[in-house]
Amino acid sequence: MRVIAGTAKGHRLRSSRGHSLRPTADRVKEALFNILPHDLSGLRVLDLFAGTANLTLEALSRGAQEATLVDASREAGKTIHKNLAALGFSKQSRVWIVPVQRALHLLARRGENFDLIFVDPPYEKGLVGRVLGAIAREGVLREAGVLVAEHSGKEEVEKSYGPLNLHDQRRYGSTFLSFFGYPQIRLLKHGKGKTWSELE
Repeated sequence: MRVIAGTAKGHRLRSSRGHSLRPTADRVKEALFNILPHDLSGLRVLDLFAGTANLTLEALSRGAQEATLVDASREAGKTIHKNLAALGFSKQSRVWIVPVQRALHLLARRGENFDLIFVDPPYEKGLVGRVLGAIAREGVLREAGVLVAEHSGKEEVEKSYGPLNLHDQRRYGSTFLSFFGYPQIRLLKHGKGKTWSELE
């Protein structure tokens, strides 16, 4: 794994040995960040099931202002801290080693919200729909923001979770990227590929 673009371009990332992490494949990450704007300056990022911090580090390298990374695994937390420090992004980031649903509740109680949310739970554990529903209930996505869920093709996601609508969905082998937001979503570039309406 390495950072694709931005100030930390080319830097390799650590992964945890002996830990069941499944980092986003480089080709999927590259496709994801080709759909998002290249310049993410000033954005607040929330990374759920952060793993190695792979996606957050790419966003910070491209100008994101700050990030909150959540993972229940202490081993993952150690890897996240090492990667943030190695690339010089520790001061812009905070790492929470807590279950994702608890983190969402705490963030909502604090009145916090984010421009860009990554959701990358373990595949085929029934987590993706539950977490998307929790994000919708807690209201932690800003009005013009985007939520990106990475999941297996065997896991179906709904067209909407509360006020959050599925705006786009892309397939890369057995991996799907599903893009959610409110009607006024601004961070998606609709170019090549199918939008949700075209996939129906």
